[in-house]
Amino acid sequence: MNNIWLEQIVANSELMSMGHGQRAEDKNLGMGWMYYALARMYRPATVVCIGSWRGFVPMMFARGMQDNSQAGTVHFVDPGMVDDHWQSPESVSGWFDHYNVNNITHHKKTTQEFVETTVYRNLHSIDILFVDGYHSAEQAQYDHEAFVSKLSTNSIVLFHDSMSRNASKIYGTDRVYNYSVCDYIKQLRAQPNIQVMDFPFENGVTLLRHQAVSEL
Repeated sequence: MNNIWLEQIVANSELMSMGHGQRAEDKNLGMGWMYYALARMYRPATVVCIGSWRGFVPMMFARGMQDNSQAGTVHFVDPGMVDDHWQSPESVSGWFDHYNVNNITHHKKTTQEFVETTVYRNLHSIDILFVDGYHSAEQAQYDHEAFVSKLSTNSIVLFHDSMSRNASKIYGTDRVYNYSVCDYIKQLRAQPNIQVMDFPFENGVTLLRHQAVSEL
């Protein structure tokens, strides 16, 4: 990650206020460093990111994959329900081009819609799945289970806003709803074939890995 790219990210207050522990005054990307590092260490060919207000997480993974100097794609699934930021293919392309990431494919769909596509059917091995869409326990479970069959034994899954309940007004003051991803994480902890680890920064990120039978 070069300094020019870091300066670009830090200069955008929207990217730096997305709940990943970022802090502009010391150019700290918070958990963005972890997403970038995971891309560098895992050398993924395929990453799926579900949801992102302004694309911070997809860009962290995409930049790490580009810096690996090998082919790879971030499939970014977001229907753009909050505002019009993800509505136009031209503006989406221009947004990512501005930040010099050219390996993100945006799908303006919900997960329920995406699983009906040819792209989804052709995804055979996902290395990293990041769940950050509609933050209910029910939707987090759907987002996760929709891709479980496409994960390998080395794949990892991350859930954002996973450690506490929080009332959100992101869709407007007349449509307040509660984050409840933590309830689904509690269910996952009870499963003996799943490793779970929390990163307790802001509302948290939880990392999990499905263990192979030979590891149990």
